[in-house]
Amino acid sequence: MQIGELSRLSGVSIDTVRYYERHGVLPAPARQPSGYRRYGASDVQRLRFVARAKALGFTLAEIRELLALSDRAGARPDADRDITALRELARARLQALERKLAELGRVRDALAGLVEACPGHGPAAACPILGALTTQSLALDRETSHAA
Repeated sequence: MQIGELSRLSGVSIDTVRYYERHGVLPAPARQPSGYRRYGASDVQRLRFVARAKALGFTLAEIRELLALSDRAGARPDADRDITALRELARARLQALERKLAELGRVRDALAGLVEACPGHGPAAACPILGALTTQSLALDRETSHAA
């Protein structure tokens, strides 16, 4: 199949397919005599794998590692180490997401406080939202600087 069909079947744009090829996530495809790229069903599966991993928040480097572990799955007698590595990658991603959720919660709370404090009328210069955005006194700044 050509790149357009691969894109359609995998749900990944043509530009993204090329990006993944350049970054080693998708192997360089065989070329037809005409120069067109030629892909197979395994490329569709690989791109779907990548899309699901991206949806779970894995970085491209982590996805390359997941793919390497997946490619080796069952091919070696020490597969238990691969499972341990997979679990650790997933655990690290989960911890990063939990930190991000906590940060987003702080952002939500700070913004909710600003919205609540704003009367919604009167001079803009007296708006606590504008005041918070123009000063360094926003509680969120202190909280996120400690988390960094």
